[in-house]
Amino acid sequence: MLQILQEQGQSSPRITVPTRMFTDFSQPYPKSRFNRGVPDPKIRIFDLGRKRANVDEFPLCVHMVSNEYEQLSSEALEAARICANKYLVKIAGKEGFHLRVRAHPYHVVRINKMLSCAGADRLQTGMRGAWGKPNGTVARVNIGQILLSVRTRDAHRATAIEALRRSMYKFPGRQKIIVSKNWGFTPLRREEYVKLKQEGRVLIDGAYVQFLRNKGNIEQNMKRFPGAYEVASEA
Repeated sequence: MLQILQEQGQSSPRITVPTRMFTDFSQPYPKSRFNRGVPDPKIRIFDLGRKRANVDEFPLCVHMVSNEYEQLSSEALEAARICANKYLVKIAGKEGFHLRVRAHPYHVVRINKMLSCAGADRLQTGMRGAWGKPNGTVARVNIGQILLSVRTRDAHRATAIEALRRSMYKFPGRQKIIVSKNWGFTPLRREEYVKLKQEGRVLIDGAYVQFLRNKGNIEQNMKRFPGAYEVASEA
């Protein structure tokens, strides 16, 4: 084909291929029996402060939310955890909050080590066989995913926001701070939680609550939620 084009005085067709600096994210590569020798993640503690506090004690909840699709190293998560915890303990006291890290580093990243000494080209093969060795772990986060959460009292609203603002500098990319409308770590809005509690339709379970469903065994529900049936009988 090329010879025919040259004989006819035409140039060869130009092939255009889209180029990219980096490949797209592939599927996660966690630690397994096929992926051995992975160093331990730097972050080992994900809950700090008064984590056994009753759900009624800390009604306010503040989140740090990722604004990018990126990878956060375990070192960055540990640095953010220490930064937020240090400020909260200093201002609110160690019994005045509950901090939780919501991102977990499961994805393993690799490194293809290169020699930089004189004559290194004689000792290594460059990019031939470039599959590297495990170098660390990262957490893959999506846009809108919660990274850190703090539940505390309403009096410490500014303290929680400032603690998360300081820990934002430990992460790459962009994040934003959101003051939740829910009660603590529960999925209920504040006014909805107060209403259901007055009706006896929620049962306190540590930092969360259990709900009275509209199905299931009536006898078991009556044992677990006696207040709800008392209110119903009075009505």
